[in-house]
Amino acid sequence: MQGNLKNTSSSLPDQKNFELAYELAYKLATERLSSLPDLEEQCRKSDSVCYIDNSSRIVVLKYLNKYYQVSLPDISISVQNRDEEIELRDQILILHYLTRAKGTPLSNRLIAYQELEEGATYFPSFTQRAIKPLADYFGPHPERLVEFAADLGGYKVNYGDVAVTIPAFSRVPITLVLWKEDTEFPPNANVLFDSTILDYLPAEDVSVVCQTISWRLVRSLKRRSNTS
Repeated sequence: MQGNLKNTSSSLPDQKNFELAYELAYKLATERLSSLPDLEEQCRKSDSVCYIDNSSRIVVLKYLNKYYQVSLPDISISVQNRDEEIELRDQILILHYLTRAKGTPLSNRLIAYQELEEGATYFPSFTQRAIKPLADYFGPHPERLVEFAADLGGYKVNYGDVAVTIPAFSRVPITLVLWKEDTEFPPNANVLFDSTILDYLPAEDVSVVCQTISWRLVRSLKRRSNTS
């Protein structure tokens, strides 16, 4: 979140120094999960799998090409079959997606961030944190975007000069589009979403998801460049 914690039940701060805000957002998200009247129905809406064994319940869902396990009633989140630390903001995103999902079918109509409710407010920050890194690092070699997006479950689609769609969650496809540099314009990029995205995440969380994707791709590119 930018600046303060507005609507804390559903919003996610996206600056690392807001540790208390993250902790509060996580606490509220776990409370919301615990109070769901029908966990199995919510799993259906989010394309998650729910396992119930007496008083214990486990939800398994996919986030950025990894399977995560959410355990109840003492809520904890882990990467399935791996001993791996999960950043708190990723845990919050998982909880928000799971608890907010409305089960709306994808429309297959793409929209830009500024078309989202409240999107115009956060668009300058969104551009700097999610779009600019893509243009800066992948603009000179856009074909490499396809290579590194595959690690996040991404696949090539036909937009711009090069584009990929990465399923952040099962019902939250994120499409990254690149345009090559030419004699008149520098490299450019954009990030597009299915028009139903706000039925799964609030605008601020969308910004954080896209920032996470962009910088994971950039880090992968840097690592490969340093070892080649």
